Amino acid sequence: MDDSEQGQGRRPLEGLLVADFSRILAGPYASMLLADMGADVVKVEGPDGDDTRTWSPPLRDGVATYYLGMNRNKRSIALDFRDPDDRALAQELAARADIVLENFRPGGLAKFGLDYDTVAAGNPAVVYASISGFGSGGGAALPGYDLIVQAISGLMSLTGDPDGPPFRSGISVFDVMSGMQATIGILAALQHRGRTGRGQHVEVNLLSTALSGMVNHTSAYVAGHVVPHRMGNAHPSLFPYEPLPTADGDLIITAGNNGQFANLCKVLGVPDLAEDPRFGTNQERTANREQLRPLLVERLRTRGRMDWFRELLDAGVPCGPINTVEEGVAFAEQLGLDPVVRVGEGDSAVPSVRNPITFSESPARYDLPPPALDEHGGQLRAWLTAPRR
Repeated sequence: MDDSEQGQGRRPLEGLLVADFSRILAGPYASMLLADMGADVVKVEGPDGDDTRTWSPPLRDGVATYYLGMNRNKRSIALDFRDPDDRALAQELAARADIVLENFRPGGLAKFGLDYDTVAAGNPAVVYASISGFGSGGGAALPGYDLIVQAISGLMSLTGDPDGPPFRSGISVFDVMSGMQATIGILAALQHRGRTGRGQHVEVNLLSTALSGMVNHTSAYVAGHVVPHRMGNAHPSLFPYEPLPTADGDLIITAGNNGQFANLCKVLGVPDLAEDPRFGTNQERTANREQLRPLLVERLRTRGRMDWFRELLDAGVPCGPINTVEEGVAFAEQLGLDPVVRVGEGDSAVPSVRNPITFSESPARYDLPPPALDEHGGQLRAWLTAPRR
């Protein structure tokens, strides 16, 4: 028995075909995760291609790095759904697919015969995943942009200085989270299909993802009737749990329990603070943070952030410097996490960020660089027009 028969080296989703009708970020991120795990992802693009192909700068060899970041391991075919022949090819792809993924406005694919009900009528085992901004009910007509969801969900009301304006997150956080939720839903639906033989419609929307993802803040309101507010980098329920200034820059310190706080005080040379009745428990430290902060800062300012970083880590106090993205990648490399992989072969290989999941028996793949528009159109058209086996 060879390695492939034993499962060694085989990807978990090998043999599954994904018809990816999504574009921009949430859907393509989900389909890339599936592709990394071995699924055969066919990226269906309109004649002008995925919008993110033109979202630049920055560029790499004339291609937007935005597009490159979420489209590896896929094959591309350009189809115009308004054209009867192209529409028939898209319908045939959906009929053969194990998974259909789309993020059109709810109901937008019905006129092309590519909606869930139509596809499932001929392919009842299909797992059909839809990503929208605000669901397929009352919010179906609303545009599903991450920034809009950050505003409407309340996230922006939590982000920024207390006396300053609301800020967006530095990344499209709910697009990425929705892509992850869609992946989870697809994998769960595949498990259900394995038991029952039936597919189903998986729906994910950015607003529900946002409200779920803001966990403690939304819980503060729905369970405690407290409306959270902007606190800058401070945490509403913990202290210290924020950046604190040192001699040469800020250091994040997160002393989340009494033992960590005692160790922090010992390293800083002020062990008596841990015994001070104002700071003895997390609740007291949080209530008296304005008294405690200057006492900690007075000691932290005597040395540089990296000196404190190393010494505090050795003492079991969670902390970390505020890095640039470049420094963050370098730090991951120092830890042996190998964050950067080259996708493809030779001169066409594209640097990409490694899939964050490590499998002991079925590692992620990095075979195909992000495709050019319609790069695989010829082979896919020939396959889709040939009789099914």
